[in-house]
Amino acid sequence: MRAVHPADLNRIVDTDRYPIADLADPRTGNVTAEGRRSLRDQGVAILDGFIRPEALDTVAADATLAKPAAHLQDAWGTAYLGPPDASFPVGHPRRTPQHSRTFVLAYDLVPATDPLRRLYEWDGLTAFLAELLERRPLYRMADPLGALNLTVMEEGHVQGWHYDSTDFVVSIAVQSSDAGGEFECVRDIRDADNEHYDRVARVLSGDAPADVRVHPMTPGTLMVFMGRYSLHRVAPVHGARPRIVGLFGYDTWPDTNSSDTLKRARYGRTVPVDDDHSGSGA
Repeated sequence: MRAVHPADLNRIVDTDRYPIADLADPRTGNVTAEGRRSLRDQGVAILDGFIRPEALDTVAADATLAKPAAHLQDAWGTAYLGPPDASFPVGHPRRTPQHSRTFVLAYDLVPATDPLRRLYEWDGLTAFLAELLERRPLYRMADPLGALNLTVMEEGHVQGWHYDSTDFVVSIAVQSSDAGGEFECVRDIRDADNEHYDRVARVLSGDAPADVRVHPMTPGTLMVFMGRYSLHRVAPVHGARPRIVGLFGYDTWPDTNSSDTLKRARYGRTVPVDDDHSGSGA
């Protein structure tokens, strides 16, 4: 993958606070140790000020230019990433639809010069995240559309309550909306042995506000979130300023791709716009 010169890395990442190119640096060790503690205790690790403001400005400008080619994901589904199941009673979480509406910029629409793409394609970030997550080896996804993507949420856009299909998600907050767009979650509301549908139903109906935690997603924040068992959503966005977030895809297995069904739903297509049948990706 593409190398990132130290001077270029410093223009993207605040390497004074996060010297991620040197895993032996005691400061990096402190960051990964604190991230592990936060993941264990809170289910999320938040590295505020990770990306420099100038780099964020470039990413936001790139996203704005590319947005006309983005796919508008506008869909109803349950928190379990499937259609409502009428075999369950009315009000059951498996039958309760959630609305998601957002523009999604697939990997192939992000310019090669974009700071987030350069950072994602740098092996050093993968190595740093592998240490933080204690998942070694870690690989970038091989999905040519979803390994890296940007969401652009405008007035009225929302991401309904859902679980992730992967253990963890890495996101970078690029730009906040004028209002709304908060990242809300209920940590570990289910486990491998029990879905706890009664608790989930209360959250979906708005009857459990005390269980919902709001995590800060100020621009520049890198967040690692364990979303397979934690119910979460992005609250409705308000105002003229879009909410922009970058999503980085990884797995502990090489060559991991997404299904065509997921690609059609999220990106409106299954192959890159310039596909020559040779493939692309991370």
